[in-house]
Amino acid sequence: MTDIQAKLKEIGPFVEGADDSLLVCRCEEVTKGQIRKAVHEGIFTLEEMRRYLRSGMGLCQGQTCGKMVKSIIASELKVSPSEVIPASSRAPMRPIEMCILAEDGGASHE
Repeated sequence: MTDIQAKLKEIGPFVEGADDSLLVCRCEEVTKGQIRKAVHEGIFTLEEMRRYLRSGMGLCQGQTCGKMVKSIIASELKVSPSEVIPASSRAPMRPIEMCILAEDGGASHE
């Protein structure tokens, strides 16, 4: 378990960077600056970042931005990317109407 207050003191205050407007997660429109700032607010894992900013929650499920988000978190925490706790992986899912499921289920019993 990470001592959040000690880590925040270690990394120092958030200072805006020249490239903070860079779009990292295109699906959810999350910028590098938003990710960096979130780290300085106590968001240290990919799972927390997903819940806080929704990075990696769009259609690609982090396939496009996951490594970049992880490296930004690691850079701000001044650790190796391998030390950043990963997020749970889930298969991309899409809503489906119940009537479609009902029709599919009925056909398999015949």
